[in-house]
Amino acid sequence: MKRYWALSLLVFDVLAAMLAWFIFYVTRATWLEHKMFIPNGTFYLGISLIPLAYLLLYYLQGTYLNVRRLYRLKIIQLTAISAVIGSILIFFILLLDDDVISYRDYYFSFAVLFISHFFITLIPRLALITFMINRLKRANNGFSTVIIGGSERALHIFNEINHQTRNVNSFIGYVNVNGSDHALSREMPYLGHVTALDEILSNHHIDEIIVAIESSDHDRLQKILVKINDLRIIVKVLPDMYELLSGSLKMTNIYGALFIELNRDVMPLWQQAIKRFLDISLSVLAIIMLLPMYIISAILVKFSSPGPIFFLQERIGLNNKPFQIIKFRTMYLNSEANGPQLSSSNDSRITPVGRFMRKTRLDEFPQFINVILGHMSLVGPRPERQFYIDQIVQHEPQYVLLNRVRPGITSWGQVKYGYAENVEQMLDRMKYDLLYINNRSIALDLKILFYTVAIVIKAKGK
Repeated sequence: MKRYWALSLLVFDVLAAMLAWFIFYVTRATWLEHKMFIPNGTFYLGISLIPLAYLLLYYLQGTYLNVRRLYRLKIIQLTAISAVIGSILIFFILLLDDDVISYRDYYFSFAVLFISHFFITLIPRLALITFMINRLKRANNGFSTVIIGGSERALHIFNEINHQTRNVNSFIGYVNVNGSDHALSREMPYLGHVTALDEILSNHHIDEIIVAIESSDHDRLQKILVKINDLRIIVKVLPDMYELLSGSLKMTNIYGALFIELNRDVMPLWQQAIKRFLDISLSVLAIIMLLPMYIISAILVKFSSPGPIFFLQERIGLNNKPFQIIKFRTMYLNSEANGPQLSSSNDSRITPVGRFMRKTRLDEFPQFINVILGHMSLVGPRPERQFYIDQIVQHEPQYVLLNRVRPGITSWGQVKYGYAENVEQMLDRMKYDLLYINNRSIALDLKILFYTVAIVIKAKGK
């Protein structure tokens, strides 16, 4: 269903861009040039490429990433921004060299271009979003929602939400926190106790979770939030007075129960789109430009010791999905015959060539392939093996939060701390990676990449 709405919006956008360009071109020919409209090369070039350019712009805005979460005011905002940017680019690329009698013709051309594209795009978008919202309001068509908490207060919250005319939640059940609280049992199915939340989340498709306990109960709330290891699930909690006064969390419901939505991902959708675009484009560019370095590194690894050139190892990535990480081999063959081991500064398992490659991070360069395949990003928490994750979460359960984003070739923790030699150092490095997740932005990624390049050039890696 998500793909259906995204595809429908995409088709409407393509047709709107083509129609807007047609209307603009006819208007310019008849009103400004005072001649009959006859399609020419510029017209066909525009009607072919301009819709594609707008689709790229919409993609960078994040318009198609989660269409079901769009609302009318948001779609007006996105359309206005894209119409302004698109009209300016088209004007300077295709129209600025036109022969005109007066600069007023330029202003008229730009106004027609902007107005035609804005309204022709906006009207079908609003119609589609309105139709989609009305569908979501129907029984069992809304966002699949689970309530954590079964007390009388949870029942009151359910009734308040369920009787709203703007309700788009479809409740599939509740998860109990206290053994004696089952007030919701007469309204929805009982899914189990909060201790089985991991299993409940894996067995049901869930869009939203409403935590119907006091957010001032921080210990219990933190344990619950750590279990919800999926950024696609929206979590809403009841605010306490500190959160209301600090303004640190976002309120999302102005008509019914007072909820605040936890800002699980601080990176806006348009920045996420740009980040993935940069990941792929820069990785392809890096592989092409560094091809001589790949060849030299491969030769050095091959002659440094017997064994393969590349080292493949299973790591845990986005949403806890395993993948094979690709690195240049820096250790002697069968270095982990006695089980998983972390490397140290004076590790005898590391070859002389491998020691240099680790200092310069050259061993990480094949991971550009992982980035292109979607396993990794250029910047993100370093991926770890399940063997060590199991040990770390016994000391700090929040470590699982790192898997809510794509792991990276480099990270804030890698730049600030380097390779970890034991679980304690992993926990120290985790602090930087958690800080990164809570402050993600394109600007921060570029800063981390800059420092990583400096480490490679200076060979100061750990």
